[in-house]
Amino acid sequence: MHRSGLTELEIVLAVARRQSFRAAARELGMSATAVSNAVAGLESRLNVRLFNRTTRSVALTEQGQRYVSRIAPALAEIQRAAEEIAAEPGNPMGTLRINAPRECVSLLFRLFETYLQRYPQMRLDITTESRLIDIVSEGFDAGIRLAESVPQDMIAVALTPDARMLIVGSPDYFARHGTPRSPDDLQQHQSIGMRMSHGGVYHWELEYHQQKFTVNIPPRIIVSEMQAIHRAALAGLGLAFISEWFIQDELRSGKLISVLDEWCPTFGGLRLYYPGHRHVLPALRAFIELAHELNARQTLPR
Repeated sequence: MHRSGLTELEIVLAVARRQSFRAAARELGMSATAVSNAVAGLESRLNVRLFNRTTRSVALTEQGQRYVSRIAPALAEIQRAAEEIAAEPGNPMGTLRINAPRECVSLLFRLFETYLQRYPQMRLDITTESRLIDIVSEGFDAGIRLAESVPQDMIAVALTPDARMLIVGSPDYFARHGTPRSPDDLQQHQSIGMRMSHGGVYHWELEYHQQKFTVNIPPRIIVSEMQAIHRAALAGLGLAFISEWFIQDELRSGKLISVLDEWCPTFGGLRLYYPGHRHVLPALRAFIELAHELNARQTLPR
């Protein structure tokens, strides 16, 4: 395939990822007009409309979805082959594409930073979203999710130890509302709700000696980002159910207090995962080896 055709495919995938010509243009270092013209040119040659366009959004048509699902893995393989053959042993080069939840980027920033410092010819392209996607069909080299969410046909590598969710509130909140002594007491409290990607509000799942308890407290405020939950808890707006990863400093300083810890069991931490049937590229292998190294040195979230 000639270079212009390959570039058009890269542009189509960027527009599909970003759902915006302007955002795709920023990602690719092109003008929005050039991106729009490239997509229009490909649509004209294929005689198919790949995107529905409005003044506010860009979305794949049904035919566009089928087209992207076919070209994304193929284009990713072409890129991997080019990067692998150009890389020197022990010195990977190219782009490592990872799909991950938004909150984990800050948690794992030390890993990403060290990787780029150690391998100056590497780039990281990290797409953050809550939904669980097919990383192969969407052209990613690997994904990052909690252990319980990793598809069974994938190889998983531990990036963090096990963790747990904690019920926390500010000292001011407990002074005004009292301290719950049992899960039943939570019904008398106010909560900070977490909006899930499917639209529902997360119900707290507690467990003690194999006794499970689901808590559905009417929330005082509902948000969809962990950082907002964190701030709302510090402000005393209600009780939050939040990963201990995000609140270790506040627990040590006393700005947040955890309750009912015995009802908050551990769960599998963050895992890097990738398809087992695919050859592991030097770039991904180097990333995995670095994760093992940093884990051994206990420099990743614990």
